[in-house]
Amino acid sequence: MRYLRENFVHPPVDYEEELLEAIRTGNEQGAKQALAKINELEAAVLAAYPLRSKKNALIASCTLFTRAIIKGGVDPEIAFHLSDKIILDIEKIGDVDRAVQFEYEMLVQFVSVVRREQEELPYSHLVNLAIYYIRQNIFEDLALPQIAAHLNVHPSYLSDRFGRETGMSLTHYVNSRKIEESKHMLLYTNRPISEIAFTFKFCSQSYYTQLFKKFTGVTPRQFRTSRAGTGLSERG
Repeated sequence: MRYLRENFVHPPVDYEEELLEAIRTGNEQGAKQALAKINELEAAVLAAYPLRSKKNALIASCTLFTRAIIKGGVDPEIAFHLSDKIILDIEKIGDVDRAVQFEYEMLVQFVSVVRREQEELPYSHLVNLAIYYIRQNIFEDLALPQIAAHLNVHPSYLSDRFGRETGMSLTHYVNSRKIEESKHMLLYTNRPISEIAFTFKFCSQSYYTQLFKKFTGVTPRQFRTSRAGTGLSERG
């Protein structure tokens, strides 16, 4: 095992970047071709037993694919739910050949979610770009001037277009997305609520709690407590 690890040469980073970019943009054919190029190379040994090694590799790929589709505009909650489901499916696989086949099935599932998400955004190109930018930078301090500058438009123009097309202000949308994303941390991590508030660049825990209750009807602590059976405790 030590010899294999020390002498294994990982696939070129360019191959991985090509694969993740194809997934991010919903390019199924390109993603399959990139994956095929990677699989032509020798696989890393990630465990003593071949099946466990392949499962570990699939789980690692699943994590990367999840991040890629979030960058492609998929709602993080949808992406994480898909990831959870796929990891459970990986663990049920009984032989290496099936694991190899499943890798391509997994790839198609992720690409399909991206393509569906792209189709479900009925807004103008400008507003879609704003939404994609918000989702990709959800952990940043997202303000209207910053987003407008990234899109090379005047803040007032972006604000007006966003409001008319979505029926909500851009600030409202940013806050709603941050609250939705924070739910995953509340359920699947033990991080303190104050730390989660800081992660999403809320000015204080009290403001985060105020917004969370506005959007969900409960406080972050109440949400975490009421869903305790579906989060960390369920994962053992």
